[in-house]
Amino acid sequence: MGRPESALDNAVIESWHSTMEFELRSPQHFATRAQARAAVAAWIEDYNTRRRHSACQKLPPAAYEQLLAERGKEAA
Repeated sequence: MGRPESALDNAVIESWHSTMEFELRSPQHFATRAQARAAVAAWIEDYNTRRRHSACQKLPPAAYEQLLAERGKEAA
């Protein structure tokens, strides 16, 4: 982590926002905010539980965090 407001700190979230916008906004338009919120919630659920990431040893983020927690318990 860099100092506050460092570009390095923002790179990951900026990449995430870019991916979400591209995947959600490109193919569809939402008639209501409720529809947009539901689509974002579904996308986040899919992103965290199904999509594999190279930064997480090719695991979904939720599975990677669980793996780290289990390793932490074993080390204790």
